[in-house]
Amino acid sequence: MSVTVLTALSHTWEGRMVEIVDRLPGITVGRRCVDLADLLAAASAGHGDVALISADLRGLDRDALAHLSAHGVAVVGASPDGDEEQERRLRQLGVHRHVHLATPGVDLVDSLAIPVAGGALIASGSRVGWPAVDPPTAPIEPVADASSLPDAPAEAVHGRVIAVWGPTGAPGRSTLAVNLASELAAAGAPTLLIDLDTYGAAVAQLLSVLDEAPGLASAARASELGTLDLRGLARLAVEVSPRFRVLTGLPTPNRWPEIRPAAVEQIIELSRSLAAFVVLDLGFAIEDDEELSYDTAAPRRNATTLVGLAEADDLLLVGSADPVGLQRMVRAVQGVGQVASPTPRPVVNRLRASSVGADPSRRVEESLARFAGVEGITFLPEDHAATDAALLAGMTLAECAPDSQLRRAIAQLAGTFTGGAVSVRRVSGRGLLRRRS
Repeated sequence: MSVTVLTALSHTWEGRMVEIVDRLPGITVGRRCVDLADLLAAASAGHGDVALISADLRGLDRDALAHLSAHGVAVVGASPDGDEEQERRLRQLGVHRHVHLATPGVDLVDSLAIPVAGGALIASGSRVGWPAVDPPTAPIEPVADASSLPDAPAEAVHGRVIAVWGPTGAPGRSTLAVNLASELAAAGAPTLLIDLDTYGAAVAQLLSVLDEAPGLASAARASELGTLDLRGLARLAVEVSPRFRVLTGLPTPNRWPEIRPAAVEQIIELSRSLAAFVVLDLGFAIEDDEELSYDTAAPRRNATTLVGLAEADDLLLVGSADPVGLQRMVRAVQGVGQVASPTPRPVVNRLRASSVGADPSRRVEESLARFAGVEGITFLPEDHAATDAALLAGMTLAECAPDSQLRRAIAQLAGTFTGGAVSVRRVSGRGLLRRRS
């Protein structure tokens, strides 16, 4: 029984570390990788169980660590003399095991060994072991100076993540996400809305947010570099009204390769500590591109949506109340059931008799129960006047059409999450063209 170690260390002290590790009982150095690409290739080929890396490895980021984890390779950080700065850098990326040249042999074995029942070591090449990126052992605490973050809860929280998703055809995902987040905030719950649609981000336009440095792209870039923390995420999130922040999406769809799954996971996890509710506006596509999925190093456009669904606590599945929209919704229920996601809660938008016939709610309920097996549908009425006015003003329905039937229906939906009635009084806005606070 042995553990095979892959090394990717600074050349100035790599030889000494390899010599020490190779003497340890039950542990062998399988490959001394010259760079990150060499390390990822060795991991993909199954040549090691543990990767021993240094913080100065060029190109090292959160996505590379996710690649190692996906191939069952655990990660241990290393430095020549217990350098705190290097250890901090690796911890920011999610590496929580660290050794250095002076680490006692017993501690080295404990750090590099992959434990199984009985305290033995797993066989070389096994895909079982502790994960490459260990989860934090304690919940993330909010920033110390809460006064600088008006949306931040006063004490540590683990926010609830609500994913808003639906099939292609613009059934109203973004409209619902924006106004649901607005209503949750109006009810007194700090809320963060994240635009994760890599095909057509629209939240910034819906709320008239002018942002030259898009929030999501900046947050993802900081996460990849290991510099994103709670305070940094709060700075990137635009405050559009009291207790309501928005992390804007990509300004152009062709920038989707900048958003990697590992970064999205960290952004969502940090968001839980920033707000009581985190609303995700997701893109429509959930197919795993078969031509790319064989190579986990390649970016995949739909991965952002898939991660959002997997990380969510609740899923609102939005469909449009017309024959085409309902057919797409039936297929969407079947499709989302094949990926990691919460049980979908159906929301039928734009309900009107002109598209489905008399007594539209009953007809839709019968159709979805028969063909998709779903019940407990939330209906949102068609209200062109209110949505047009909100879009033209760049405001939420609560700001510009507080008495509309659509606003009231979304407020009732928000009340099911807050556990009480939500006020439908007008919410004061700050007008057009909001800027980063």
